[in-house]
Amino acid sequence: MKLRCRLLSADATLPTRANEGDAGLDLYAAEDAHIGPGERWSVATGVAVQIPDGLAGLVLPRSGLAREHGISLVNSPGLIDSGYRGEVRVLVLNTDPAEVFRVKPGDRIAQLLLTTVTSAEPVAVEGLEATVRGEGGFGSSGR
Repeated sequence: MKLRCRLLSADATLPTRANEGDAGLDLYAAEDAHIGPGERWSVATGVAVQIPDGLAGLVLPRSGLAREHGISLVNSPGLIDSGYRGEVRVLVLNTDPAEVFRVKPGDRIAQLLLTTVTSAEPVAVEGLEATVRGEGGFGSSGR
């Protein structure tokens, strides 16, 4: 399968896989950004993608940036619908309490994962089938 990508600026980099068989495609910054402690910023990738019908794109954090710099994504995962044709932007959050995180064009800032979408039509019902878990929510399974 091919993922059609349109480069929107001279600083844009085509998404790549670091290793054969990797699930995610690395997304690269197409602009400079200085993100202070606790700040968030929408970083341009300079890339628009054509997600094939029946799929969606999930923009996910890079584990190395999280471990080394405290970088996360505000809306992780970010969702790219198959009908969207605008620029992919990455909402970066600097969780480090003291250090500014600097981004330059060409830096890997996130990854894009294509996933299958199953459409379901919501239907109102009087009740749901019982399960062992029931309505147990956050923390209900213990440690």
